[in-house]
Amino acid sequence: MSEISMPLCWRRETKPHQFCPGCGHGLILKALGMAVDRLQIADKVLFGCDIGCSLLAWDFFNLDTVRTHHGRTVPLIVGAKRVRPELVGIAYMGDGGAYAIGAQHLVNATMRNDKVMVVIVNNTTYAMTGGQLAPTTLPGQKTETSPAGRRTEREGFPLRGPEMLAAIAPPGSYVARGSVSRVRRLARLLEKGLENQLQGRGISVVEALSTCPTNWRTNAEDTWKFLEKEMTDYFPLGEFVSPHDRAGGAPKVNGNSRKGGG
Repeated sequence: MSEISMPLCWRRETKPHQFCPGCGHGLILKALGMAVDRLQIADKVLFGCDIGCSLLAWDFFNLDTVRTHHGRTVPLIVGAKRVRPELVGIAYMGDGGAYAIGAQHLVNATMRNDKVMVVIVNNTTYAMTGGQLAPTTLPGQKTETSPAGRRTEREGFPLRGPEMLAAIAPPGSYVARGSVSRVRRLARLLEKGLENQLQGRGISVVEALSTCPTNWRTNAEDTWKFLEKEMTDYFPLGEFVSPHDRAGGAPKVNGNSRKGGG
């Protein structure tokens, strides 16, 4: 299929999404749909979405779908996969659900090398509840709970999730970060994560840098500038762990071997 056509696993081609104008969730979901279609696995997928903006994806796809409590998507999908190993389990959540309330589940699933794929939307804010400080909020970034900007001496530094997981990821795992500014590349990362699960190697975690102009209070130009400059500078794109190129070695960022991933 053409990479610009509507994914076949979409429920209805005319269905509008419920996200705010300029939100990146729609692009991430399209990239995921493209990956599912290319692999022809729609009849095997169990798609779990977290509370938050992620929950608005619950009826986008013609896939078996379940909504979970906030931060609990990973253990639900892991449990389903253990009971039904033939399923392709996808846990879809925001940075708050993954790196705050759900961090213990994500870390433990990575340590166990559970054979599921986790998709994490990083838009640097708790978007659904009004734009509060999140684990990924950048230094100096203003939010509803950091009106003067994030102060690292008080609120700490933003969490680099893939880099953290790369440090503990067992052999066979796949950890990467993409962006909605490069949808085809993001779709390929998601496809590789799904292939890793299909081949029974281990956990796949793909973070996607996303936009939130409503809570960032940015126009189109400034939204894209924040995504492609400030976010990408702090959160580099690339594959951090891949079963094809890692045997205890350094992660790869933007195609280059890089120790530490910082």
